[in-house]
Parts: sequence; structure tokens; C-alpha cells
Amino acid sequence: MELHLLRTPSVDTECDLLAVGVSAGKPVLLPQVLLDRMGLGLAELLTAEKFEGKAEATLQLPTLGKLAAPYLLLVGLGDAAPDQIRGAAGAVGMAARKRGARKVVLDLSAIDGAEVPSLAVQGFAAGNYQFDRHKAEASRKPACVDLLLGAGAEIYKAGSRDQVVAEAQGLVRDLVNEPANVLYPETFAAFAASLATDTMTVEVWDDARIEAEGMGGLHAVGRGSARKPRFVHMRYRPAGGAITSVALVGKGVTYDSGGMSLKPSDGQQTMRCDMAGAATVVGAMVAVDRLGLPIEVHGIFGAAENMNAADSYKLGDVLTMYDGTTVEVNNTDAEGRLVLADCLVYASKLGVSHCLDLATLTGACVVALGSRYTGLFTEDDQLAADLLCAAEGAGDGLWRLPMADHFRKTLEVEWADTNHMGGRWGGASIAAAFLSRFVKGPRWAHLDIAGPAFMDKPERYYGKGGTGAMLRTLVSWLESLEG
Repeated sequence: MELHLLRTPSVDTECDLLAVGVSAGKPVLLPQVLLDRMGLGLAELLTAEKFEGKAEATLQLPTLGKLAAPYLLLVGLGDAAPDQIRGAAGAVGMAARKRGARKVVLDLSAIDGAEVPSLAVQGFAAGNYQFDRHKAEASRKPACVDLLLGAGAEIYKAGSRDQVVAEAQGLVRDLVNEPANVLYPETFAAFAASLATDTMTVEVWDDARIEAEGMGGLHAVGRGSARKPRFVHMRYRPAGGAITSVALVGKGVTYDSGGMSLKPSDGQQTMRCDMAGAATVVGAMVAVDRLGLPIEVHGIFGAAENMNAADSYKLGDVLTMYDGTTVEVNNTDAEGRLVLADCLVYASKLGVSHCLDLATLTGACVVALGSRYTGLFTEDDQLAADLLCAAEGAGDGLWRLPMADHFRKTLEVEWADTNHMGGRWGGASIAAAFLSRFVKGPRWAHLDIAGPAFMDKPERYYGKGGTGAMLRTLVSWLESLEG
């Protein structure tokens, strides 16, 4: 997608779709140039259609040759709060995708603010995203390739920070949307390896190395599949030296059948998404590398398929993790925390100052927070505040949930150091409590993205499938460490 700041009047710019932001009101105020060109009947039509400029509301009209664009899209800006601007641009992006528009003018001159272009790019890119590589060529619709922004006082440069982040979010969504017969541990690791640059190295362990190194959780989860697990360590080192070092850890279960604790058919349908945490780590690493942040960043994930076979791990098994901790298996469908535990031990040994992990970990978190919020777990109040601030600015929903000692007590077991399930209630907090056992040294937070990482149906300006949730937040938080 190419981006430009609009220098000519939007109504005179040849494009496939002219979108004009309209602030909320009764009646709404339209640019005079639109009323002059389209006729006074336009205002009456808006009244008849009950278009009042509410956030993300749209009204699409043919221009009948009165404008340079064949279609006019009015989009509500609401009160012009940041997330409403982002959402309005997202609605325009989605409308452009549905229409197959390749050149779009987005006129947001109704509002002021230096941040408007940034918000517009973030939203438009998210709404314009599509994943159709497995469709017949004839049924594909082109994504927008030329976006003209008619707002903001600063010249918006192609290849800017927001475009890099938008493209990284699109990469996350591509990875999450790939079916499991295309993206599996070996191909996922190979893709990560292909991203190596002069400033980013990628190391991959195969199953034999994983077993030899003692990663008993990752090895057990993946051994029931013919497609064996992989461990991946991406390492970005800035050319000019690093001011600090952090680790991002992701759950990379490329397909989750539930193992012996088999999921029902409906529960398996979208389990391609169970590697969204790892995909978000990969996207963040690409963004960090392209932005050249002065921070050393380690991207770590374990990739596995959780399948049934003669040698699958079983309920009651006792696994020895990477740090020697023994874990009694109480449910093979709680596999993600076993994969993460080994990766967190590895990350803790790197001497990093901070460690964040991301995972589509628990249905309990979705029950608690719904589909728009990620669960945040940490005992570090300052880290929690920093992440919540980054999420608010990035437009990601993030909500802190408790990590009290009584959740850890539910993990006590007779035949091993710990189990990994605990009691029935507070499942998301219990999972976080289990993970906390494997982090020693760095300041740590766990992000349960089970709700917002994947949409079963279109919601707001996101189509069905992966959303790239928390990618923008991660990049913003990493950028904040520069100061």
C-alpha cells in the first residue's frame, strides 16, 4: 500500500473511492464543496438514511459523474476520539476491499491533529486486509495500493513507522490465517529463518535437539504428530549497540486437536489460530528490525502440533521441563502452557531485563473478558502500567487480571513438583500462575490473547480470522524503552 498526503482538492482527485469523514451531529455538517457538486439533495438524503456521523457508520453513494470518483463514502467520526478515527479509517478500508478499489482518497479534513494520519493508516490497513491466497484467481479482489490522506499538517512519508507496523500486523494475520496443512512446525520455523538479516539471526532446533536439550514440555506436546516440533530463537541486535535487552515469547501450536483430551469437532475448526502468540512475536521482530530500534530483542517460540498417536503424551504422565521441574499432566488440551514453560526458562537464561509472553492460552480468559480484550497478568505494577498505556495508545483492548498466591496452591500435586491445570475456577489466572514458576530474573508479564487474536465472524473493521491483536502494543512498548 502506497501512502501520500493529499495536495489537491479531494473531489477533483481521480480515484476509485472518495471517503469523507463526517463528525457526529444532527444534522451532520458536510463540506460545502460536496453540497455544491452533489446538490442540496445530499443533505436530505442523509436525513432520510438517518446518517448522523456516528463512529464507524458509513453511507456509500454513486456520484453519477459529479465528482472525479465514481463512488462517495461518508464515514462517521463520532466525537473524533483516537479509536473512533482509527475505526472510521478501518471502515473505509473494509469498504474499499469489498468494492475492489485500488486507489482511495480518505479526506479527514473535518478534524485536526498531528496524530490523524497515523491513526488513519493503522485503521485503514487493518480494514483493507484480506487473505485470499487459497481462492481461485477470478474470485480475488485487489487490496488498495494507493491511499491519499487528506488530513494532517505533516507530510506522510511512504515507508514510515506506521506503515511498517501496519505491514507487520498484516504478516501476523497472514500467518494465523494459513491452514495447518500449509503452516506446521517445520514450515513455520523455515519461514522465521527466512527473515534473517544483517541485524537479525535465527536459530532453529529440530525435535532431536529439543529432546536432547531437555525441553520435555515442547517435546511431549509435539511427539504425537508426524510433523515434529521446532524451537525457534530470533535475535535482533541493533547495528549501533543496544541500550537494553528484552525477550518476547510466543505459543506456536500450529494445530491443536486437544490430544488425548480430544476437542469436539466444532472446537477444532479454527485451531489453526493456536499459534497466534508466536505469529505476533514474529511480526514484532520484523517491525523492530525494519525500524532499527536501539534495543536487543529476542523472539522465541516453540512450534508443535498437538495430535493423537501411539506415542502421544497422556493424562497422568510426568514431564521433566527445561529447568528440571517435573509436571504431572492433568489435561492434554492444556498443552500451550507446557510449550511456553520451556521457552520461558530458555528466555530467562539470556540475561534480559524484561520478558513478555503471548498465547491463545485459555478459554477462561475469553469467558472473563470477551473477544476484544487481552488478559494481562503480572506482579510488576510498573510493567502493567506501561503495557496498559501502550495498549491504550495502540487501540488494543488490554485488562489486568489477578495473580494471587491461592492460584498457585491449586497447582500442588502428589506425584510431581507441580501440575499444570489446578482447579476449575479462575483458569486464566491459574495458567499464569503456572507460567510464573518458569521465569527467574527478568521482569515478566503474560498476555492471554485467546479472545481478540482470531474472529469467528467479522467484527468492527476486522474480517473473519486473525487480527494481529497486540502487535501495535508490543511495538509501542518496545519503543517506549528507548527513553
